[in-house]
Parts: sequence; structure tokens; C-alpha cells
Amino acid sequence: MKTPMKTILCILCLFFAGQALATDMIIGGDVTHTVTKGDNLYRLGARYGVFWKNIARDNGLDEKQPLVAGTVLKLDTRKIVPRLIDNGIIINIPDRTLYFFHDKELMALPVGLGAIFQNEYSDWKTPEGKFRITEKRKDPIWYVPESIQIEYALKGKPVEETVPPGPKNPLGRYAIKTSLPAVLIHETIWPGSVYRYMSHGCIRMLREHMEQLFPLVEVNMRGEIIYEPVKIALTEDGRIYVEVRTDVYRKHRSIRDYLTKLLETRGVADKVDWQKIDKLIKDESGVAKDVGLHPPKNPSPNGTASKAGVTGRFIDYFKGKFRKTEEAGRPRL
Repeated sequence: MKTPMKTILCILCLFFAGQALATDMIIGGDVTHTVTKGDNLYRLGARYGVFWKNIARDNGLDEKQPLVAGTVLKLDTRKIVPRLIDNGIIINIPDRTLYFFHDKELMALPVGLGAIFQNEYSDWKTPEGKFRITEKRKDPIWYVPESIQIEYALKGKPVEETVPPGPKNPLGRYAIKTSLPAVLIHETIWPGSVYRYMSHGCIRMLREHMEQLFPLVEVNMRGEIIYEPVKIALTEDGRIYVEVRTDVYRKHRSIRDYLTKLLETRGVADKVDWQKIDKLIKDESGVAKDVGLHPPKNPSPNGTASKAGVTGRFIDYFKGKFRKTEEAGRPRL
């Protein structure tokens, strides 16, 4: 049985940190997926926001062999939300995730980002920076950037200045224009490129995810593209979670030194198991792990988990930040 897509967009298990230091959030959890015809490791990684090699390793799969229909796979989707905002979009490059905050709710969606490539004509890496949404286009025309036209010409490919709407348009059926030069958030006709670094700098999304996001995004909505390969979360029951991802654009000389400074800033450098830390740095799995030196003294009998609602798509991230009691009823989105 194929996993319902609505339960994929934001996994159910959440953790809320104590308010004394900061408001931290962990989303995701242990998920199972039954392989169906057409599934492969890349597409499952794009759908769930999990590194495809993690899926192969955790399930004892041969990366070179096709997936067998009916196989039940286990996936660990835990990740730390890098920043919490009231409304808007946060895209964390090492995370390959777009976090959409709207009306006190959150939706986390895997994205494909810019490749590590640069020449005298262009730099494909997705840029960091604040932006606003300037336009939304359904069935968009792709105005091919000059740098891509030059690339095609050098490769002997046909050069086009525009590509009309249709199945061959790389923007798919939906495109959201940002104020960052030549950076669009758009559907892609190459689903295998999502949750990987293969674009010319734009933010690519799966069709089913863009269908959910597009009607919710508003013109003039604010956003920011950030670069945080290491994230820390402190939970209210005393646990310390760390998530380490590949420094894909090589912005840090030493991830260990960078992580050490973050732990010192949070006042917990002497409370973590450094063997666990070193393993996370080596693996770069992108999965949030408990690295505390000792188990919490008074863990909550029910943990700190909270379900995300019937659809599993949205979560009320203001719990504990703005109010003590939970709102009744389903999320409005």
C-alpha cells in the first residue's frame, strides 16, 4: 500500500525545547514506506527529505539494485527546524528543505538546489539572502537565462530564449518568482533532481509538494535562504539533539570547530558525548540525533511528542512560545 502523500509533507513527531535558552523544534520521526512500482532511492529521498544513501544503509539495500515492489522500508526523517518565524519562507541550503510558516503553522518540503559549478559565465550555487515573493505564475513561460544559453551553445545543444508552457518546460506548471535575481521556486519535470544539488540556482520541488504550496504563498511574502549545515535543539526534558549535514558549498574550514562553538554558545559543550558528535560529523547523515552525555533526569512520561493534525502536514510551532494551551480543532491550512 502506497504511503498517503498527505502524511509525508510533515512527519508527526515533534519536540519543543525549553524556553529558557531558545525555542527549538524537531520534526519528523520513524516512518515506514512500502515500495511500489516506479519507486527508486532518489525519488524516495525527494519525497521524504531523506538522503538516499541513508535509506539504502538503514535497510541493508544494494544501492545498485532496483527496489522490489512490496518491500517495507524504514526511514528516519528527524530534522531540526533551523529558524522559527511568524510568517514566510526559510530555505536552508544544506538542509535541502523549504520551511513554510503561515498562520502559526509549518510545512516542511524537500527541495532541489544549485549545483556546485562555476565558470566565467555563471555560478550555479543557490545564493543566500533575504527576499520577497514578487510574482506567482501558473503554466509559466521559461525565459532562459543568458548563462544557460551560453552553456547550451558550448555543449552543442539547441539554444532557445524562451520555452512555452508544456511537458518540456523545466519550470513545470507552477513558478514562484523571488526578488533574488534569476531565483525561482518552481515545480520540476525532473523529480530525481529534488533533494539534490543539480539546478542552476533555482529551488526545485516535486509536483505534489508544489501543488500544496503554490495556493498558500502570497505576493510580497518575505523569505530568506540561509546556510546552516549544523543545527542544535535543546528539548524541555533535557535532551540535546544535533544534526550535521554536508558543508556542500564548503563555507566552513572545520565543521567540528563550528559545532563546538555552537555548543559552547548554548552552554552544553560539557554535556554531550563527543564520540557521538564525531560520528555525526563523519556520517553527515542529516538526521537529528540525541547526543546527550547522560539521559534526562526527569523525562516526560509521554515524551515531548505532539501530533501534527489529521493531514500530518502542518504543526503549530507556537506551542509554549505564545500560549500555554493548545488550540482546538484542525489546522486551517
